[in-house]
Amino acid sequence: MLSLTQQTCWSYDTDRMQDLSSTEVYSLSILSVACIAILVNAWKSDGEPLFASLAISGAAFSFTYAVIRWTGDVFIKRGYKGKDLSKKSPVELPEAMGLISALVYLLAVVNFLPFAFKRDIVEATSGGGNKDRVLEAGMDDTGRFLHRFPLEKLASYGFAYGTLATTTILGILDDSFDMRWRHKFFIPAFAALPMLGLYFVDFGVTHVVVPLPLRPYLGELIDLGGFYYLYMAAVAIFCPNCINILAGVNGIEVGQSLVIALLLLLNDFLYVSPWMHQPHPATDSHLFSIYLLLPFVGVSLALLSHNWFPARVFVGDTYCYFAGMVFAVVGILGHFSKTLMLLFIPQIFNFLYSAPQLFKVVPCPRHRLPRFNARTGLLEPSVTTFSEEKPMRPVVGEVLKVLHGLRMLRVETNEKGRVTQCSNFTILNLWLVWRGPLREDRLATEILVMQTLCGLLGLWMRHSLALLLFSQDNRF
Repeated sequence: MLSLTQQTCWSYDTDRMQDLSSTEVYSLSILSVACIAILVNAWKSDGEPLFASLAISGAAFSFTYAVIRWTGDVFIKRGYKGKDLSKKSPVELPEAMGLISALVYLLAVVNFLPFAFKRDIVEATSGGGNKDRVLEAGMDDTGRFLHRFPLEKLASYGFAYGTLATTTILGILDDSFDMRWRHKFFIPAFAALPMLGLYFVDFGVTHVVVPLPLRPYLGELIDLGGFYYLYMAAVAIFCPNCINILAGVNGIEVGQSLVIALLLLLNDFLYVSPWMHQPHPATDSHLFSIYLLLPFVGVSLALLSHNWFPARVFVGDTYCYFAGMVFAVVGILGHFSKTLMLLFIPQIFNFLYSAPQLFKVVPCPRHRLPRFNARTGLLEPSVTTFSEEKPMRPVVGEVLKVLHGLRMLRVETNEKGRVTQCSNFTILNLWLVWRGPLREDRLATEILVMQTLCGLLGLWMRHSLALLLFSQDNRF
């Protein structure tokens, strides 16, 4: 457990946050120079998009890391600040710093586009890159085929950018005006409308493969039509909100996002790896996913280095919405939204487990983060209390007692057997019910390990266990 002096040294200090140490300056400079060198070499080699994306991701890490340090005091002066309630001596920290990560990410995506399409630009022009002499696709007098620029691929990046920029604005509004949950819940679906429109025009597939046991009754495919678009809109709503719900301890929002991003990259690698039969029909879709996820990993690592216990900044709702929408974008436009859901198993469980409070069956306090015990320095399950003025319905109380018996909840009763309080319905509090009091960083680490194991299980189910229900894995 950190002593009070140790905790205080991590409090927000303007001079310390603004000034990078000499070691940090040296390290970030070396990384930036190396990334620029890779980009120059990639540009001379017809773009080399994968290497360019890696280099841009490294540069995005350096830039995000430095800007977070430089702008912390600006956020505090503008009122974007909050107290870390899970410390013995709560101090004010800059809030909404995920905005920096989101803006640097959007900048990184824009700067990546010339590398992604350099080969197409050169092939689509007659003068070795002279954009003033573009020719239409077709056959010239000598029978040589003239290349046409792939606008449909560029559209995917453009609509993805627009969706993510709109979602970032939503996050800024939430951090600025503290919007109510019921008001902001469905807004990501409106942000995703251009992306869904592109899916309709560019891809338009709305049928799903029927599992083998049901094919004698339903056939091989079922066309869901408009319901498939409702499903994708639900994915766009769920992903940002589920990251925002599983929050409350240092590093958990960024940590879970990084785990999901790395698992998605692992899934992408299964399709683009050299030992796979190439060209695979899904290669372009998974390369698109890789190119969007690598910069996200870069900016998120920089943010995590400041948000991990003991945190020096808070990420804010902006990062939660932005991160969730990145996953929704790559899942929908990469055409693997169902695989994406297998990596959200803990988030799906947390949403379902939280439903009684989210839908007011059980009172929901303003904050449901675990309670900090100042005497022990450990986190314990936070509780919601039932007053005599607003007693709980008897049937709800009996259900809570059953959940208590199953160790899915912790309740306290009075001498009449009436439930007077119960632990809040979040996976963080449930984990503390199971494990007992934990230090904040230990709780975050265990949750992220669980997230990793569940994600690996989901990928195994997708590529191995699924063969019991479907005739083949689309990797082959």
